[in-house]
Amino acid sequence: MNTPSRGKLYLVPAPLDFGCDEQAPLQDALPLGTLQAAARITHWICENAKSARAYLKRIDSVVPLAAPLQAQQIQELPREVHKKGDHAGQFDARPLLAAALEGHDVGLLSEAGMPAVADPGSSVAKAAHEMGITVVPLTGPVSLLLALAASGLNGQNFAFVGYLPQDADARVQRIRELEALALKTGQTQLFIETPYRNTALLQALTQTLQHNTRLAVARGLTLASSQVRSETVKAWRAKPSPADERAPAVFAIGR
Repeated sequence: MNTPSRGKLYLVPAPLDFGCDEQAPLQDALPLGTLQAAARITHWICENAKSARAYLKRIDSVVPLAAPLQAQQIQELPREVHKKGDHAGQFDARPLLAAALEGHDVGLLSEAGMPAVADPGSSVAKAAHEMGITVVPLTGPVSLLLALAASGLNGQNFAFVGYLPQDADARVQRIRELEALALKTGQTQLFIETPYRNTALLQALTQTLQHNTRLAVARGLTLASSQVRSETVKAWRAKPSPADERAPAVFAIGR
């Protein structure tokens, strides 16, 4: 009896409009080749099955799915991975890839952007490599790189540091640490926040950073309402800009 050839793991990017009031036309946000590749997949690993089905429905309106929506095989990452991430490498994702060992291609989805970048999924990619499964990243929007490119900050030397602490005192300390690193080395520091805490983070940044430090905030990237502002903290203080607590944002500081 022949052993079936292994399927591949496709990292399928999603549009950046998750949770936003508006949605960009899917074919404007992702290349046709990515949508065609996604439409052929019938086995999925995702953060949330409901949002995954909603995304597949959007794909189906552009490129017909290989199997009806109700026939798609969708597995969710465990709640602790979804909420806390899997970047430390402690979660064993190999059981989620059983379908690939049976010859099925498997798609990995996050709710917005590229899976495993500022989102869970690295454990799945790692497991695929360990199991001899080819990993194929598809082309699509990555908010961190879009924000960096639009910021005017150093794109040759940068770091993504995830989320800043929620505690006010710890957040201020972390902001000062990142600013000191950015000013000393020239390395741009990128970070994100849950949208409903955008206002608190922006206030902490403008109150804590030195007046000549450059602060960039990119909101609603790829949407018609997208905004990118990159100015010194002194300029931010002179002309405050309210934070949108519905649209995802990327923050960056540098010199």
